[in-house]
Amino acid sequence: MSEIEFTHEQKQAMAEALQRFLESECDTELGQFDALFLVDFINKELAPAFYNKGVSDAKSALERRMLDISDDFYSIEKDSKY
Repeated sequence: MSEIEFTHEQKQAMAEALQRFLESECDTELGQFDALFLVDFINKELAPAFYNKGVSDAKSALERRMLDISDDFYSIEKDSKY
């Protein structure tokens, strides 16, 4: 899988969210450069796990739907001696 790409604006918004979180929850100030660096780290190291979980959840949902469709087909079959 290639790295997940975000626009500069998206990265900036994520960095600002991290800055706010660290300020309010950890009483830690993080500069803009460091916040962007942290966003890049999270994207490289952690994002694939979240991505894979999303893919797995989507696959499970699709499999459930396919079983429902299969059941629907079975329910409309006509009795036949052949």
